[in-house]
Amino acid sequence: MTEGYCVEIVEVRGKTGVYGEIYQVLCKVLEGPDTGHVIMRNVKGPVKKGMFIILLDTEREAKEIQAKR
Repeated sequence: MTEGYCVEIVEVRGKTGVYGEIYQVLCKVLEGPDTGHVIMRNVKGPVKKGMFIILLDTEREAKEIQAKR
């Protein structure tokens, strides 16, 4: 089994994806080499502020959603 890193969702920034099924969130890393860092990630599924999720890695970071012109 692959180990992951526990993170807490600090803020839900918005929805993305073709059907709006992906949420862009700010996560605070609670364990691992990046403990204490706040990173932006894309998460599939219903999420809200204060939830804890497991990420397989904490090195990748999502780009911020750009508004359509």
